[in-house]
Amino acid sequence: MKAIIALEDGTIFEGKSFTGRGEAIGEIVFNTSMSGYQEILTDPSYTGQIVTMTYPMIGNYGINPEDMESSSVHPKAFLVKEYNAFPSNYRSTQPLAQFLETYGVLGVEGFDTRALVRHIRKAGAMKGIVSTEDLDHASLVKKAQEWTGLVGQNMVERVSCEKPYGWADNMPLSGSNFSTAKSADNNEKAFKVVAFDFGIKYNQLRILAEKGCQVQVVPATTSAQAVLDMNPDGIFLSNGPGDPEGVEGVVDTIRELLGKKPIFGICLGHQILGLAYGARSYKLKFGHRGGNQPVKNLETGKVEITSQNHGFCIDTTSLNEEDVKITHINLNDNSVEGMRHRKFPAFSVQYHPEHAPGPHDATYLFDEFIEMMQQ
Repeated sequence: MKAIIALEDGTIFEGKSFTGRGEAIGEIVFNTSMSGYQEILTDPSYTGQIVTMTYPMIGNYGINPEDMESSSVHPKAFLVKEYNAFPSNYRSTQPLAQFLETYGVLGVEGFDTRALVRHIRKAGAMKGIVSTEDLDHASLVKKAQEWTGLVGQNMVERVSCEKPYGWADNMPLSGSNFSTAKSADNNEKAFKVVAFDFGIKYNQLRILAEKGCQVQVVPATTSAQAVLDMNPDGIFLSNGPGDPEGVEGVVDTIRELLGKKPIFGICLGHQILGLAYGARSYKLKFGHRGGNQPVKNLETGKVEITSQNHGFCIDTTSLNEEDVKITHINLNDNSVEGMRHRKFPAFSVQYHPEHAPGPHDATYLFDEFIEMMQQ
């Protein structure tokens, strides 16, 4: 089935749908990972976006329930060079197309994905539309231009949980109290962590649990006092979609919590923590998305290969150096990848240390969070 991809600047690509009819509008971005497409699709940070994979063949190993990073699929559409309809992997339970169809996500193949990526790298990420229903180029470009976009929008409210929940036995546990899950040695979990859900990925919860933490996930709108009433040992700020400055009220909440409990932020959580410090954020030209992003740890001198997915960043010049220390930088563009507060027990990174998908270079950050709570 013919599908048209139209960008707001009038650029057109023609492909074919491998998931049936549909139309989707969003910000067109690209990811350079060679595998991990299921984790990418189930990452809430892609809410409002159309994802293009640069690796040419996608779908080879199918889909399995163990690799879900949330309970749903979040991109508006999924664009690939060539779709493999016959996966071969012992863990596979269904092909990619069936998975996308279940969640109503349009899948398109059969066009030059790398030409699209080169165009985005030169012109910047932009609004776009994918359709099998409207094949008129001018009509599609107009629709893309009229879409509101992501800047200034509160995308977190679309993905954050409605009610608190815990995490036990590798799955969400309904309820508003800390779980009573036991660790491997049958002792109660050592530390209680309240995790703000801005679009949290399950592997962040898995690692916290493996490190001996009881985790209570709370909605993004939870007040500072409600968090303190739970008397946690630490506070975790998750990843999430969109513009950090569009998330209403949360920055004030985090600012109120600074100095009260140890805080660890990832991705959007890192950006919100930066805003709470008084810094500003800005939109990157085409974002960082992939499993091969080089980051230098300025405290150790080591270079980490990291998994990333973000389109916004903290402005280095807006940070107060007397209060905040930059701990990590991106070696491609020198943007801020990590910060640590000099006075309060709070630190954060822009990338994804939970390695789902991607390298395991940065899992030590969870250990640093544990050490901070111990202290």
